[in-house]
Amino acid sequence: MNSANGLHEKQFHADREIASQPEIWRKTADFAPSVSHLLPLPGERIAVVGCGSSWFMSQAYASLREAAGQGESHSFTASEYIYTRNYDRVVAITRSGTTSETIELLGNLRGKVATVVLTAVPGSPVTELASHSIVMDFADEESVVQTRWATAALGLLRTQFGTDLKELSKQAEIALAEDLGDLPQMDEITYVGTGWTIGLAQEAALKTRESAQFWAEAYPAMDYRHGPLSISQPGRAVWAFGEVEQALIADIAQTGATFESSTLDPMAHLIKAQRLAIALARIRGMNPDHPRNLSRSIILN
Repeated sequence: MNSANGLHEKQFHADREIASQPEIWRKTADFAPSVSHLLPLPGERIAVVGCGSSWFMSQAYASLREAAGQGESHSFTASEYIYTRNYDRVVAITRSGTTSETIELLGNLRGKVATVVLTAVPGSPVTELASHSIVMDFADEESVVQTRWATAALGLLRTQFGTDLKELSKQAEIALAEDLGDLPQMDEITYVGTGWTIGLAQEAALKTRESAQFWAEAYPAMDYRHGPLSISQPGRAVWAFGEVEQALIADIAQTGATFESSTLDPMAHLIKAQRLAIALARIRGMNPDHPRNLSRSIILN
């Protein structure tokens, strides 16, 4: 099948975009000081919104910000924003700048609350609606599947908390070189995280599903014991972002499932998960640049 459709050896846009992340993170580090004044101030009560991958990056940022003592921070998928709540600022993340739900949200908030949008496309509809725009066109992608845009957006936001993206880019290079081992041969993968890495777990599972039509799930790490542990068995994997309790690792080991973890920064570890998603796509004869039923931007009628 793979040799017949030519996908086994094909270099996808996604391959190049995943591999470009160390460079993109360095560019983001250089870019960040020019827009830092547009990001939420310490003490502001904020909401962070997005759809798909951008929503998962919103979850990670909101969790990091509140844990850093910067202020109350909530995350929403754009269609589920709670309009009865009061915020000092709303941050929207959208690669294309044309996502229908995000456009509708920013339109509804216009003139009522300060908004800032992170996007890859200058002059896109969201830039006309938001109070301020941060355009990271250097991180844009050709593939439908988001990889470097998601990490660049989160990386920019992490610079607020002192993260050195140039130093982190060295870890990204390690993640690009690490062997995937037996992970591409698994018949199911579950991703887990704690705190801000729950969003990364959700993003990794999404990459696997959309790129390869391969089922993957994601959970808060400790909640994995409350039911999902029952699916663990030999031939399946549990992938942890960041540190998890040793007792949970022992429970997973008893099931015979493969356990994946890393001492790398979780955002760098996400790169390895992105690579796994593309490897699974190749094995299954899928084109990850054009996932079934998906387009670069979801525009609703």
